[in-house]
Amino acid sequence: MAVTSSLSMALGSLNFGLFIKPMGDELLIGRSFFGWATTSRQIVSGITSPWIGKWIDLYGSRILLPVSIIVVGISLILLGYNSSGYMMIAIFGVMGIAGMGGPGALITTVPITKWFIEKRGKALAIASLGVPIGAMIFVPLTQFFIDIYGWRNTWIIFGAIAIIIVVPPSLLILRRQPEDINQKPDGITSEITENSNVKEFSWVTKDAIKTQVFWKITFCLTAISVATGTIAIHRIPAFMDRGLEPQLIALATAFDAVCAGISTFFMGNLVNKFNIRILGTIAFLLLSIASLLTIYAYSFTAIFISMAIFGLGIGGLMFIHSFIWADYFGRENVGEIRGKATPIILIIGGLGAPISGYVRDITGSYQSIWWIGLGLMLVTSIIFFSCKKPIPKNL
Repeated sequence: MAVTSSLSMALGSLNFGLFIKPMGDELLIGRSFFGWATTSRQIVSGITSPWIGKWIDLYGSRILLPVSIIVVGISLILLGYNSSGYMMIAIFGVMGIAGMGGPGALITTVPITKWFIEKRGKALAIASLGVPIGAMIFVPLTQFFIDIYGWRNTWIIFGAIAIIIVVPPSLLILRRQPEDINQKPDGITSEITENSNVKEFSWVTKDAIKTQVFWKITFCLTAISVATGTIAIHRIPAFMDRGLEPQLIALATAFDAVCAGISTFFMGNLVNKFNIRILGTIAFLLLSIASLLTIYAYSFTAIFISMAIFGLGIGGLMFIHSFIWADYFGRENVGEIRGKATPIILIIGGLGAPISGYVRDITGSYQSIWWIGLGLMLVTSIIFFSCKKPIPKNL
């Protein structure tokens, strides 16, 4: 999963912003098209997530992950032959079928939560190290390839790399859950499980979705997705519009992901000492501070700082997506439970990016929509702080 997370930096996620200006200039398409591309991916992922989540509970990711990577890889190759904004949106939509779009993708995070309870945070932290490593490698490499080979060949190269790197180890290594190989969570053998404290209550899906906190978490993750969507991919071309060199922006973008990985890693190691809602509130406030800095960032130093803080906040957000559902509702049905919330989070949350693009195309500036996103982040941080862990009625 760390390898997959590492490679995700090259799969039209963080590195997508580096393609916006060269693709837009050549194909003569506005920024809203790029917003809709990411949103179409999230919408389709949202539609398929109830099935993906249930299949992961039943069968694991051993087959699903390779199939997903093949779909994404072929889609990236097709982007190299893209000729219009509408075709780009359609291709990104196809990528969404794989269920790897949006934060905390089910197919890469649910399996980890099924293998650990007490060490769940630490396990997610270790897997998160793939993000900064991938960012340091693939984000600068993206701009280097664009400069040398052009944006079309860069998409084709990354599509081929994705399939080659992820598919073989996925088929060889992955297993659904520890019980499938006669173990228990956290590496405890079956014989000593009765004397272990590694136990948790697993909610039935229909009971979990009846709790108030399920919907509060869903609202918060949806709202923060809308807010971050207004700024995440658009800040890169916006910084280019402000006259900064693409290579410098690529370095700052890579450092953004490095900070995200560092943030996720530390949160994973701190979550047993500090409540997840406290850590999450801090992450949302960091995103707010970063957004404010982005609005006023016109020098490389200011841009670098804003991206670093944004990365720290995004890392926290990624950890929340991966951790809170299993922590609050148990691991047995976590894929199906997350599958109920994910369509709302991805489909509605994905609207931020195209709305931001439309505002820029119409007004020539992102400022107004970025202020709205900042306000939404602050409101969400307050609500998330009130999301306490539910207590089953029969306990």
